[in-house]
Amino acid sequence: MTETDFILKDFSIENINNGSFTWKTPSNIALVKYWGKQEPQIPENASISFTLDACFTLTTLEYKKLNTERSEASQVKSKDSEHSEDSQVKSKVAERSRSHSFEIYFEGEKKEDFKPKIATFFNRIEQYAPFLKEFEFVIKSQNSFPHSSGIASSASGMGALALCVMSLEREINPAMTNEYFNKKASFLARLGSGSACRSIEGPLIVWGNHPDIEGSSNLFGVKFPHKIHDNFKNYQDTILLVDEGEKQVSSTVGHQLMYNHPFAKQRFQQANENILKISKVLQSGDLHAFIAIVESEALSLHAMMMTSNPYFILMKPNTLKIINEIWDFRAQTNSNICFTLDAGANVHVLFPEKEKETVNNFIKSNLMQYCQENHYICDSIGEGATSIII
Repeated sequence: MTETDFILKDFSIENINNGSFTWKTPSNIALVKYWGKQEPQIPENASISFTLDACFTLTTLEYKKLNTERSEASQVKSKDSEHSEDSQVKSKVAERSRSHSFEIYFEGEKKEDFKPKIATFFNRIEQYAPFLKEFEFVIKSQNSFPHSSGIASSASGMGALALCVMSLEREINPAMTNEYFNKKASFLARLGSGSACRSIEGPLIVWGNHPDIEGSSNLFGVKFPHKIHDNFKNYQDTILLVDEGEKQVSSTVGHQLMYNHPFAKQRFQQANENILKISKVLQSGDLHAFIAIVESEALSLHAMMMTSNPYFILMKPNTLKIINEIWDFRAQTNSNICFTLDAGANVHVLFPEKEKETVNNFIKSNLMQYCQENHYICDSIGEGATSIII
């Protein structure tokens, strides 16, 4: 599919007035990372991620149809005031043509500082969802995990908002198939946050065109097309919250620093090669090979940060202590525990479900002490977003 396949044409909102939609959308954790992109939100390399379950964003989109120019103009009362009031109407319509009408609340508080990102998102998707300017919106969102701490909150947040927009589009076009709904939701989510396109479905999602992944695309995420070995079903991900504060450098800035990065070309090649390798591993069930790829990918991601210009470090001292503890534990017990990192200090501890009791005990006895206020989240692989009826 191409961009033009997602443009809504010949639509009517005559029978749609007020309402709301709510989506519960998970975060995701990339096994093979993407770091570096082109406009508009096109990845420099393919990536693959586990969709999570307990780490999610719950977003409600309330919508109310705006008055049309005709209905506003009909409110003109007298001939003497006709000119001034008509000017006001035209001014309102002109303003509407320049911007979208919305308010956003996060965790119950109005967030003006979130509005520029949402406005950018609406502007990017307007040609694909031209009905947006016909409504005023109230967006209410909350996370089950700390915001801006390296658990891909933009992925779950933008994914949830894109799904709400698509629910409104399905009201306009009830004949839409579920397959198209999910693809366009992923397509729109990508324009808000690249990794958001991997949060619509699960359990394994590939984003980025890759010759060895059938159906893969730079425009939206697709389900991993091969049978997944039982070793990787219901895989566990315990997230150790080393630092619950906001990152010093945003992912957006980090991606931009891949322009003219001295190792960018080699990194993109490495990631695409690892997609092929991990595709075979996920089918064969080779846990040792899985560990080698996933940990290498995590360290490669942070190596790009440390060698960019300007350079930066998002890992904390306790991040490194946890990594070394995991390595020691694995060497001593032959466990299949491993780690990965997102663009932050927190550590995702990955392990098969059959090792859940052993690894949980290890986390409590050895790793919890390195977490901020001993906080960590026990998560597992999920199946994607769900619509919530309120």
